[in-house]
Amino acid sequence: MSEQGALWRRRTVLERQWARHVPELKAKGRPLGGGPAVRDEVTESWIRSVETVDPTRDSAPVGQEGVHALWSGSPLCGPVQDLAGELRSVADDAGFVAAVTDEDGTILWTYGGRVMRRRAERVNFAPGGRWDEPAMGTNALSLALRTGLPSTVFSAEHLVAALHGWVCYCAPIHGPDGHVLGVLDLSTTWDRSHPLAMSTVRMMASAIEGALRDRHGVAAGPGPVPAGGGLELVCLGGESATRDGVPMHLPPRQLEILALLALEPEGSSPSRLREALYGTRPVSASTFKAEVSHLRRALGGHVATRRYELTVPVVCDAVEVLRALERGDTTTALELYRGPLLPHSEAPGIVGWREHIEVAVREAVLASTRPEHALRYGERAPFDAEIHAYALRILGPNDARRGIAAGRLTTALRG
Repeated sequence: MSEQGALWRRRTVLERQWARHVPELKAKGRPLGGGPAVRDEVTESWIRSVETVDPTRDSAPVGQEGVHALWSGSPLCGPVQDLAGELRSVADDAGFVAAVTDEDGTILWTYGGRVMRRRAERVNFAPGGRWDEPAMGTNALSLALRTGLPSTVFSAEHLVAALHGWVCYCAPIHGPDGHVLGVLDLSTTWDRSHPLAMSTVRMMASAIEGALRDRHGVAAGPGPVPAGGGLELVCLGGESATRDGVPMHLPPRQLEILALLALEPEGSSPSRLREALYGTRPVSASTFKAEVSHLRRALGGHVATRRYELTVPVVCDAVEVLRALERGDTTTALELYRGPLLPHSEAPGIVGWREHIEVAVREAVLASTRPEHALRYGERAPFDAEIHAYALRILGPNDARRGIAAGRLTTALRG
């Protein structure tokens, strides 16, 4: 199943759910019938916002006057301008529009290529546009502002039909005192949806927060996060690391150390990390310390010395999967889960985390009542007969996808 095909099917299912349920909400006194394809946080937002927002409106309302003055006086202005080069690079390379709002949901700053910027301007996704929930209904910016947590809204999860061609990824930006100052957003068309976009926006929001702390002379909490220097690690189904968007060419052992430290943000004692890397193999202390030292140099010194931990902003797909499962977001976990953790590694610590993540994802799928979860996981586990049998049990009798599950089950049983 191709990624584009999966996106198209997901969009089609959401459009049907929106067409079925949103008109019911508009008709006073008629409850939302429920639909497994729509996340609870989305349906709850639909219910709240349909009272003040017309789903057929064509653009966001205008917020406060003098948005340029608001932006120049915002505490986010300086840190965002410092990061503007990276934001523009992401927007240009991946076809996104980047935006920053204030704490009330008014967009203060945007950047995008000519084509994407024009598309965004049609729905007033531009400086001055109001995107809080009472003004523009269910969208990623409004959910991030409301919950204080990162948020993604895809296609017809938006309440307003004019936004069904979009997917948005948002992360709140917290000030040194913990107060939400606004939201960083990356938006693009639904067909360009990519699970690592959320990792990118989280990393950039973290960098902005680090810059805010630096400007106010506030020390970071455990694991200091300096402005800039953000690290992105892909270790599910493959292995790569980038820093500030530049690929890092790390040998396998250093990638293992990096993954282990990312998965344990509180850090690891030298003895524990050594055991996770080598187990009972007779490896000298100097060899182990040399590997850590090489990684520390590659990261510009951002590995603490006594208790090994990363002191640079890091976004790791394996960590994001576990976080998604912790908050019950199986859909996001499956989007990010692209295979085993560092599949070529035999380090005991990596093997342990690999099994933990695989079991956690699989159990979440078997606990889900949404057949698309079992079907999606089934793509990655062609010989898991239990998963394919479960998909058949929860698919409706007239669901065309039963043929996919039945075919996979037959293949798994033959194998």
